[in-house]
Amino acid sequence: MHDIRWIDLDGVVNMRDVGGMPTVDGSVIAEGRLIRSDNLQDLSEASIRRLVDEFGVTDVVDLRTHVEVAQEGAGPLVGHPRVRISHFTLYADDSPESGIPASERELPWETQARREAAARTAAAPRARSTQDRRPHIVPGGVDHDDFWSGHYLSYLGQRPDSVVASLRTIARADGAVVVHCAAGKDRTGTITGLALVAAGASPEAVIHDYAASAERVPQILERLLRRPAYAANLQGKTVAEQSPRPETMARLLAALDRDFGGVLGWLDTQGWSGDDTEALRAKLR
Repeated sequence: MHDIRWIDLDGVVNMRDVGGMPTVDGSVIAEGRLIRSDNLQDLSEASIRRLVDEFGVTDVVDLRTHVEVAQEGAGPLVGHPRVRISHFTLYADDSPESGIPASERELPWETQARREAAARTAAAPRARSTQDRRPHIVPGGVDHDDFWSGHYLSYLGQRPDSVVASLRTIARADGAVVVHCAAGKDRTGTITGLALVAAGASPEAVIHDYAASAERVPQILERLLRRPAYAANLQGKTVAEQSPRPETMARLLAALDRDFGGVLGWLDTQGWSGDDTEALRAKLR
């Protein structure tokens, strides 16, 4: 299996270059093209200089919601003369326009979780059982991998426009691209995973890369618990609940294989073209 290429900079704890990943045709994903990361809010000036000057970053794909941006700030690279910021939310409940200011709204995944919990209760009311305390069961008695893979599929269902736009931004960036959200494991893992598979990366390698974020979950939680947008939401959450498992990404890719013939099959349903695929492969390989 390929080495995980961590990038240790002041201000982030889950940043890595996905270069070196093997492809299905015996080649590799190029280094210095696609970087995945957790929230960039705490980047130091020295870290920003390294990203731009040493790593050649020209584009940032910010997957945070409008609520997060309002509560956390736009980010330290906004306004940098050599970096373009592209913002794509993955939640239907997230909008820049609302009767309530974004800074005062709850996080969209809290809204979604409450709605889904109510639907489950209405469909199959039951008392909380001892099974809910089995390994790999998240609160509410749902299997960990089913919960998270279903959550990732909901990004594709709720905001296919943002998913496609994110991949096109990666494909057409002049230099290296940083894709990030808050923790750098779920939204970032989904978008980078789709981009890599569409570019011909080995699914097994993509799964390995996705699961690597589990190494950094303690540091991720420690960091986000200090941030205003996330502290309340993360209270009581455990490392095990928040840690990516390889089975989760495997289930996501298997669902796309089953229902659409693969990642490219799903992208085709959203207007993705052969030219888009060629641009993405040229970028990442």
